Amino acid sequence: MTLFNLTEMVANLPRNARLIGIDPGARIIGVALSDVGRRLASPYGAMPRGKMADIAGTILDIARKEGVGGLVVGLPLSMDGSLGPAAQAARDWAHALQAATRLPVAMMDERLSSAAVNRAMIAADVTRAKRAARVDAAAASFMLQAALDLVAGAA
Repeated sequence: MTLFNLTEMVANLPRNARLIGIDPGARIIGVALSDVGRRLASPYGAMPRGKMADIAGTILDIARKEGVGGLVVGLPLSMDGSLGPAAQAARDWAHALQAATRLPVAMMDERLSSAAVNRAMIAADVTRAKRAARVDAAAASFMLQAALDLVAGAA
């Protein structure tokens, strides 16, 4: 299966179908959810990185419960915009997730999303413990919001 272009994927979704944003970290996977109008992303939660079958099952449960039509997976490009080892691993993981869930998947540049979220939380005086518990879902939300803004600007 192939990964979709973000604009093309969103254009082919049913009306009011939400998107799930996924930030696949090395240990924790951040999850975010769009509203039905696909204008606002919100943190949804986080899950430990484990077997693809377990991750896909959890994503499918969320998709069914929340009326999701597609997934946006973070792509950790190098600072110069090139596809380094981390980006290639994320692409391979996104292909596996698409095959396991049968949901359309697009990828979105997520460079510095975790850093931006951490800076915002520090500025808001969020404790280190609370930041650690929330940063993954917030980073997924940050990335999904950028994707929603990009698609809205292309419309």
